[in-house]
Amino acid sequence: QVQLVESGGGVVQPGGSLRLSCVVSVGSFEAFAMSWYSQAPGKERELVARISSDGTREYADAVQGRFTISRDDGKSTVNLQMDNLKPEDTGVYYCRLGFDTPYWGQGTQVTVSS
Repeated sequence: QVQLVESGGGVVQPGGSLRLSCVVSVGSFEAFAMSWYSQAPGKERELVARISSDGTREYADAVQGRFTISRDDGKSTVNLQMDNLKPEDTGVYYCRLGFDTPYWGQGTQVTVSS
């Protein structure tokens, strides 16, 4: 059974940082790409960053240079380091197995507010 569990969300002031983690229970985690999405109130879920099985990274334009996605295959974990956070980064953040699978985590809330 595939399971994804996110952690690390919280409330932070503009300019602050948070680190999200997603632990994945799946066979051969190292063979899968991983993605992070965010969903702001009243909006659709959007891709934030993704990382391929070979470590290739891609970012949404809005977070380029501020967010860093990484993976630890030994721990079946994908992380999202978020720096210089802005109020518009507020939302629920979800990790997803691969780029287009139906497997998602439950989400973790990130609130950026002064």
